[in-house]
Amino acid sequence: MTGATGPIAGRTSQRVRPPAVAGTFYPGSADALRAALRRAFADAVHPGEGDRVPEALIVPHAGYVYSGPVAASAYARIIPARSTIRRVVLLGPSHRSAVRGLAVSSADAFSTPLGVVPIDAAYRNAVLALPGVGVDDRAHADEHSLEVQLPFLQTVLDEFTLLPLSVGDATVDEVAAVLEALWGGPETLVVVSTDLSHYHHYDDALRLDARTAAAVVAREPGAVDDRDACGAYPLRGLLQVASEHGLTVEQLDLRNSGDTAGDHHRVVGYGAFAVC
Repeated sequence: MTGATGPIAGRTSQRVRPPAVAGTFYPGSADALRAALRRAFADAVHPGEGDRVPEALIVPHAGYVYSGPVAASAYARIIPARSTIRRVVLLGPSHRSAVRGLAVSSADAFSTPLGVVPIDAAYRNAVLALPGVGVDDRAHADEHSLEVQLPFLQTVLDEFTLLPLSVGDATVDEVAAVLEALWGGPETLVVVSTDLSHYHHYDDALRLDARTAAAVVAREPGAVDDRDACGAYPLRGLLQVASEHGLTVEQLDLRNSGDTAGDHHRVVGYGAFAVC
């Protein structure tokens, strides 16, 4: 990893990580982005009366026209806690940069067309003391799995700080140790960003994703293969923590690109889950 592996030194000016996939994965203007988010929530599965606010979410990260409604099915569950949740720990796979372990960004904030989200410096310094965690801005520069979650969070929450973690070849125990160190009370939300199966025929994807979803609900990290989910590494860590602490995992939505905006020949699977 590049950069320091200890606490970030003090700076006189703020460093902001600009949006990398605005205009591709989601609209680049604030007005168009808000409209896309409204469409996603309109097509989402909405919570029922009495549903609990989750402590963690599992959400997809494709372009909004493909996975937006599925992601919205998860984010709709935290709307009742919009003023309670003040910190988000966000983990997603590193698609474009090789990472050993987990990488934080040295930036002070991440921005989207909807505004700037400050990085939680205290949480960042806390995880930098753990094995397998370091600073690597390359892993964050062009990564979409984290960025696409931010407009959803900016829509359903009031003010919050963010700790984004790009996860590469990390062990289950390394991810679980980070989550254990950061897991807070109702003020903290954990979000794991992952898509499911990739580029199978629609019927095959239905079968594969149903099997993966069953493993997620059963909190069985060993039953989630690398090919079952592109975010398998952070997902397995979350499932281990959920299992060890007796948390429940609820399936909220399960679709694929053939159900939203794609054909049925080569689809990508999307699931939304709540950890309560």
